[in-house]
Amino acid sequence: MNLLVVSQYFWPENFRINDLVRSLVKQDVHVDVLTGQPNYPDGKVFPGYTATGLGAQDWHGATVHRVPLMPRGRGSALGLIGNYLSFVLSGILLAPFALRRKRVDVIFVYAISPILQVIPAIFLKWIKGAKLIIWVQDLWPESLEATGFVRNRKLLKLVEILVRWIYRHADLILVQSEAFVAPVAALAERSKISYYPNSADNVFFQDTQHQQPSAVAGLRDGFSIVFAGNLGTAQSVETIIAAAALLRNQPHIHLVLVGNGSRAEWLSAEIARLKLQNVIMAGQHPLEAMPAILRQAGALLVSLRDEPIFRQTVPSKLQAYLAMGRPIIACLNGEGARIVKHAQAGIACAADDAAALAAAILEMSRLGEAEREQLGQNGLAYFKQHYDSAMLTQNLITHFDTLLTGNKDNK
Repeated sequence: MNLLVVSQYFWPENFRINDLVRSLVKQDVHVDVLTGQPNYPDGKVFPGYTATGLGAQDWHGATVHRVPLMPRGRGSALGLIGNYLSFVLSGILLAPFALRRKRVDVIFVYAISPILQVIPAIFLKWIKGAKLIIWVQDLWPESLEATGFVRNRKLLKLVEILVRWIYRHADLILVQSEAFVAPVAALAERSKISYYPNSADNVFFQDTQHQQPSAVAGLRDGFSIVFAGNLGTAQSVETIIAAAALLRNQPHIHLVLVGNGSRAEWLSAEIARLKLQNVIMAGQHPLEAMPAILRQAGALLVSLRDEPIFRQTVPSKLQAYLAMGRPIIACLNGEGARIVKHAQAGIACAADDAAALAAAILEMSRLGEAEREQLGQNGLAYFKQHYDSAMLTQNLITHFDTLLTGNKDNK
């Protein structure tokens, strides 16, 4: 089988698609990857790459084709638009040349925002006569409105028309959350939509006996709550800071924010303004360092804003948290909270409710160590049953085979 993965983001950027590609290669799938120049999350092209570069490299048995791309910069609206559109244009104009000698049976798009990256995949589908699968990670146009990126109703309607056109050209649409099925079905044929969840990166499954010490000091001092990942608008970081302010008289409790994002500077300024001694900005760390950090936390925090779209979303960090076997505090509504409750893996509270989050943190801190350990083990068992990486990789290959049945001569 000859698979082309299309993703604007790819290694050395840290995204779930990296490990999925490696897993597919190990299952004897011939994989090519079409991507841009790495620049996420800092907005600067990584050392060793150039924004105008065009070339290919081998990565764990997959051939990675990189096209020119305008870096996202500091995350301004104009910077993001330029970043998104540059990948689309490079994909349309240059990808056919880069892939001119490649046979492609299936094109698989890792459709985190922006979904615009599917456009060059549609163009390549026509050229190669391939099947097209879209793995929907973010709902459009809903995510544009929820993050405040687009508020104009007419523009949102135009985006909806574009998304409907994109979905129409897919042969199969996979959705990362069961709650995504209905909104995607409003824009596409229900018969070609299937649930396919995220797993967690393979680094979280390595032998725990050989882990490096945590790169963040003090996690075992008192009771630490670790938030790991993007520090942006969607994550309701204002609620985290407000909860920390309510807990300032609980000196044994501290919140550790590991990551970076569009709200990182605001967070640092707000921590200083409120003179919060119980919040630590730990910065960005390599993916390989994260298991040691997460394992030493008293509990792990996931949060999202109270928006309709986020009630349907399963944050990708949730699977990693479950795999770590640590108790979870979920400050969100909808599908993510349902999973934490169903797995009996922690405590869920309402999104955007600082008082409820503070109460949940206090409740978790007062549990006995054995009770917290049981919550973590419940989460790990749930992960193995529902999100095991090898199982999901095999399921995906089955999707490929089913799609190609009776149509083995695609060029």
